[in-house]
Amino acid sequence: MAGRRRWSTEEILDTAAELLRTSDADSFSVRKLAAALGTDSSSLYRHFRSKTELLREVADRILLAAMDGYRPEGDWKQRITSLALRVREAFGQQPQLAAVWGRYASSGTGSRLVMEEVLQALRASGLPDEEIPTRYHRIAVLIAALIASEAGVSTVTPGEYEQGMELFRVAVLGADPERFPALAHFARDVRPLGVDRRAAFEEILAAQLAHIEASVRPSRPTGSGVSADDRMTDATGDR
Repeated sequence: MAGRRRWSTEEILDTAAELLRTSDADSFSVRKLAAALGTDSSSLYRHFRSKTELLREVADRILLAAMDGYRPEGDWKQRITSLALRVREAFGQQPQLAAVWGRYASSGTGSRLVMEEVLQALRASGLPDEEIPTRYHRIAVLIAALIASEAGVSTVTPGEYEQGMELFRVAVLGADPERFPALAHFARDVRPLGVDRRAAFEEILAAQLAHIEASVRPSRPTGSGVSADDRMTDATGDR
């Protein structure tokens, strides 16, 4: 009788990713993965010590795909924005894995490539080295949160989406102006969360990068406490 086939790590990850396309991290299990491969759970634990480690590896492959062919271009803000949009697009094609990444993060090669590029871009911004780790953390949290949030919206069925839109219209357009005066005033202009997500993503990220840029702009000369323009104004007497 032929022995059971031995699956490679890549084949296991391929099957796990396929299962996660149609389920979430909570319902995913090593037992289900083993059943899909026609093997037993113990054989998979030779490759991964836990379900969490396996999920991290699956999410990391998305980051690797996002970094494939990436070349840094433009200034530091353009580099971070371009990278963030690549990661967003990669997880947008597999939204269930975006939720996995948001929950479990990753420590593989894909993650290290993303971290390296963001850190290098921040160094190019002129930030002092001691500030860069904190700034990096803020950017990473922001990007992960935005992508995971989008994933939650994109995984609903068309029927669920329409039901949600109807509930949104009832809640907003039907708001009592006495109890919710601001909501009633802006009701026709307030947009659901699922609308125009890319623009919102870019604007929120741009605001964070602008905040960093403002902190590294050259400060006013401090030698005499007076700028060159002010000194010229004083000399001409023109106020």
